[in-house]
Amino acid sequence: MQGTYVIAGGSHGIGLELVRVLAPTAAQVDVWSRTAGDLPAAASVHHHACDFSQPDGPLPELPERIHGAVYCPGSITLRSFRSLTPADFRQDLEINLLGAVRFLQACQPRLEGVDGGPASVVLFSTVAVGQGMPMHASVAAAKGAVEGLVRSLAAEWAPKVRVNAIAPALTDTPLAARLLSSPEKREALAARYPLKRVGTAADAARLARFLLSDESGWMTGQVLGLDGGMSTLRT
Repeated sequence: MQGTYVIAGGSHGIGLELVRVLAPTAAQVDVWSRTAGDLPAAASVHHHACDFSQPDGPLPELPERIHGAVYCPGSITLRSFRSLTPADFRQDLEINLLGAVRFLQACQPRLEGVDGGPASVVLFSTVAVGQGMPMHASVAAAKGAVEGLVRSLAAEWAPKVRVNAIAPALTDTPLAARLLSSPEKREALAARYPLKRVGTAADAARLARFLLSDESGWMTGQVLGLDGGMSTLRT
């Protein structure tokens, strides 16, 4: 898939897997993250230091044209509402929503599709927005705001830019490592899903690639569940 892409949070987890998927055919993949991590040593991949947990931190220079932009940074704050503080809610909003806002405001002037088509933006929500889950109040509130942003921008930026989101359930990434830290935990969590496994970074990366590509060219304003059937099925 040719084009120039900017991936925020692209050095770990889902973002890293997406970079690996895009790198072989993309003209350029710029990764904005705190560290380079295990980024592939490809000529098309360029790392730029950036920390979206810092609201006033500087943002890197952008390519002249951006065909696709993806914001991957996120958080998993799983505590009872009683134990959460306003600072916890602010931190989740900063990483999940306001970081995305800063990223997209920087990218917007340079978003341009290939051959006259629309550019594509992909954000990430969570299954916990559409399906109420205990201990998820802070992250679900922040990601719910992300879903509202997706639909609003999809309307405002049409037809020049398509804006969609992916709402995964538990995905096997470094962010979720403590939840999957033993075979027993992994087996118990997998049993909650109709498909009897947790998600992988590759699952999410393949869906993100689809949303960036012309194959999803008539799709915008959508939040796509990627949750092993959890949000819609009872087995």
